[in-house]
Amino acid sequence: MKAGSENAVPMKMTVRNWVEDWTIAAACRGMNPDELFVQGAAQNRAKSVCAACPVRTECLADALDNRVEFGVWGGMTERERRALLRRRPDVRSWRKVLEGKREAYLRQRPSVVSASN
Repeated sequence: MKAGSENAVPMKMTVRNWVEDWTIAAACRGMNPDELFVQGAAQNRAKSVCAACPVRTECLADALDNRVEFGVWGGMTERERRALLRRRPDVRSWRKVLEGKREAYLRQRPSVVSASN
């Protein structure tokens, strides 16, 4: 909310549980899979689909945990995922890491509301 703006409404984020069957809520659902398994500049277009995806974190965790080698998953290219895996060889469950990071981030935000409310 901007200072001096009496009518502004504070933004609220919804806390939600981890989505087990994330594929049914994915922003890329219904797209031609060939659009996600691309090279070069086309990868940026594929990544833009992930930007507002409600299950981006779940998708990325799945790709990292299963060492998916090709395509854009969770907003990351295969090269980006390989680099992350090399930097963090100690991680056994990316789901646990990403789920924990998301929960910590949402807990620190003062305007978070629970999805159960």
